[in-house]
Amino acid sequence: MSIEATLLDRCQSKCELCSSDSSLSAYPVPPHTHVTVDTAIMVCDKCLSEIDEPKDINHWRCLSDSMWSQVPAVQVTAWRQLTRLNTETWAQDALDMMYMEEEQKTWAMKGMSADDKTVDCNGAELKKGDDVTVIKDLPIKGSNQVIKQGTVIRGISLSDDPKLISGKVNGGQSMYVIAEYCRKK
Repeated sequence: MSIEATLLDRCQSKCELCSSDSSLSAYPVPPHTHVTVDTAIMVCDKCLSEIDEPKDINHWRCLSDSMWSQVPAVQVTAWRQLTRLNTETWAQDALDMMYMEEEQKTWAMKGMSADDKTVDCNGAELKKGDDVTVIKDLPIKGSNQVIKQGTVIRGISLSDDPKLISGKVNGGQSMYVIAEYCRKK
C-alpha cells in the first residue's frame, strides 16, 4: 500500500484537522520535508491554504476536536495552529486543555521560532520552490570546483537543518548550500 493510501485509510478519507472530505493532499509537518506515515497528515485545500497563516479564524475552531487525535503529526499541527491563534479566547482555552508527550511538544515548538526558519542573507524567509542567487563564490567541499557569485539556484528544497537549502547548481547534480550565502530572487 502506498504512503498516501495508508494516510487516507488512517483518516478515513477526511481532513485530519477539520474532517472535510473534499480534495485531500498529504502535508509533511515541518521541519520534515518528505511525506511519510509518521510525519505527514492529510489535509483539505482550505486547511492547506491557511496552515502557515490562518485567516478564517472560525474555520480553525475544528481544532478543539482534532487536537485529541492519537496521531502525533495531527497533535503537532493542532498545537501550532492554536498557538498562532492564541489571542482568541477559545484557542487559548483549547491550548490550556491540550496534553502532548514531550517528544511531540519539542517537534511542535521546532519551527515556531524565527531561529527555525530558513532565511537568506537579508533575513527573508525561504520556502520550497523559491529561486535564489548565490552572493559570493562558494567552494564545493571535496572538490576543486566553485559555485560562482551570481549563480541562480532554481526551485530550492529545504532540509531538516534550517541553515541549509538544496538545489541543482548549473543544471548539474543537487547539492546543499548554506542559506545565508544566498539571496531570494
